[in-house]
Amino acid sequence: MRRSSVGIREVAEAAKVSMMTVSRAIRGVEGVSEKKRAEILRIAKKLNYVPNSNARSLAVENSNLVGISLPTFANDVFAEILAGMRGTFEGAGYASVIDTTEYSPESEQRWVERLLTWRPAAVILTGIDHLPDVGQKLRSASIPTLEIWDVTADPIDICVGIDHEAAGYELGRYAVTLGYQSPAYVGAPIGRDRRADARLRGIKRAFDEGPCSHPIRVAGRPERHAFGAGAAGIDELLQESRPDVVFFLNDHMAFGGMMACGRHGLRIPQDIGIVGFNALDLTTVLPVPITTAKTPRRQMGVVGARNLLARIHGVATERTTTLPITLIVGETTRGE
Repeated sequence: MRRSSVGIREVAEAAKVSMMTVSRAIRGVEGVSEKKRAEILRIAKKLNYVPNSNARSLAVENSNLVGISLPTFANDVFAEILAGMRGTFEGAGYASVIDTTEYSPESEQRWVERLLTWRPAAVILTGIDHLPDVGQKLRSASIPTLEIWDVTADPIDICVGIDHEAAGYELGRYAVTLGYQSPAYVGAPIGRDRRADARLRGIKRAFDEGPCSHPIRVAGRPERHAFGAGAAGIDELLQESRPDVVFFLNDHMAFGGMMACGRHGLRIPQDIGIVGFNALDLTTVLPVPITTAKTPRRQMGVVGARNLLARIHGVATERTTTLPITLIVGETTRGE
């Protein structure tokens, strides 16, 4: 069969499914099992089927390019979210172009302005905090937009992520139940990462509701190296008095903090508790498992990409999708 003669009908007949099922499988939209999706894509490739990009362009008035804005590449979190998204987009015939903002709202706005000149099929932004012009320009251009990693009831278009304040509150409540009363937090400087700020608010609220004897102390470290930032945070906190539990921005910082505690002669968890965040791969090889929260990063990327593909093709989807975190109880906090 010649390439030019192969259409969606021929793929559907070969796969013994409806044309709608083939369309949904190729677009990565919900409603097709992963096994069936893989089978349909295999048959489409064997038949040399190529989606009609001209027809799609006429339908949505833009290309098959998805522009993605991430804060940084130096973070396992965003790498895993990206992996989930890109596999889904590639399976649906979409290409992606990526830029990093280094947490600068101005850089994000410049990136969006460049993207709009390319007429992309869709745009993905990290988080829900942007300069006002960003949302206005994307809405005015009618560009399907996904905000990933955070959630809001009023997204630019759609969002998929976790509730960071609720995540911090869950970790804080767990520590309160263990009897901790003198908490501290080590992370990025306040205002640099709004998701981290939200988790800190959640932790603080949990302790405010409990029998906390000391207000939470915060050490915000500007160092780019997470291990060094975690260690420096502990050094800073111990210049005053010793907290009984320290929450960290992520597991890498928590590991750096653990090493600093050892240098100061502190036993974990007898003298001080350590709580990380994200359940990064590092935690699977540590001799002392860290108490942390597992975030559904790859799932977030897949669900976000599928929802965005649905928006591109006019299929209704939830505006806000909140995914759950999972508390991972390690050996760096007291026993219950």
